Amino acid sequence: MKNILITGANGQLGNEMRVVSAEQEQLTYHFTDVAELDICDIEAIERYVVDHAIDCIVNCAAYTNVNKAEEDTELCDKLNHLAPANLARVAAKHQIGLIHVSTDYVFNGEHYVPYKEDEPTCPNSVYGATKLAGEQAILSIHPEAVVIRTAWLYSTFGNNFVKTMLRLGSEREELGVVFDQIGTPTYARDLARTIQHIMVKGIVPGIFHYSNEGVCSWYDFTKMIFALGGITTCQLKPLHTDEYPTPAARPHYSVLDKTKIKQTYGIDVPYWVDSLRECISSVVSCEL
Repeated sequence: MKNILITGANGQLGNEMRVVSAEQEQLTYHFTDVAELDICDIEAIERYVVDHAIDCIVNCAAYTNVNKAEEDTELCDKLNHLAPANLARVAAKHQIGLIHVSTDYVFNGEHYVPYKEDEPTCPNSVYGATKLAGEQAILSIHPEAVVIRTAWLYSTFGNNFVKTMLRLGSEREELGVVFDQIGTPTYARDLARTIQHIMVKGIVPGIFHYSNEGVCSWYDFTKMIFALGGITTCQLKPLHTDEYPTPAARPHYSVLDKTKIKQTYGIDVPYWVDSLRECISSVVSCEL
């Protein structure tokens, strides 16, 4: 039996880890958010790990407001860089596992084929830069850690693109969505199951990429959200990125190559439309 510490348990991925925890009897989970454990406090992490005999830490905590990060740089760096470094120091000291979730934003999006793990990084936002700094700190302190980069994460929990589009689609007659940013949506429950599979199978250290299979634009993503959500009265308008300016730059192309994680851990990755259908079905059933 392994004792697993989940940080950021009230976020999208943390909540999905709660859901999938019921599917695995080999692991005992300890779910924490800032009220239970402040990961900016290394002494608090140390006490928690010792008191609960933790065998592995899964860091789901992060500063994820990409636009606000451009002005809130200190807090963003604290949560995405310095706090993960604290987790790495404690994990390395006690020789326990660490799985850290990162982002496609470590790349600038100027590629034209799916990004592999060893591609040069070049973030073009504060959020991306702090997440990259977190990756680098973790692997320099605790080389046996796992870093999983993901993209376009959504969930049945919290605020995210899928739930926002379902709401706006039911409220508006017309909606503009960017069509020239390309990537792959990731259902957080699929990622949670993958993380759980890694812990059961046994950690192989390094950087891995994970998203659902397939490729689409934000416009295509929204069209499918509307189709699966039964939204027929809102007309979608495709927008260029420069027609929808944001404080933080977004990668134009951030498709992740998942060959390494599939071959290393023997996982099957669901197609993004199938996972979106599962998520929307759960969201709609919760609202009934």
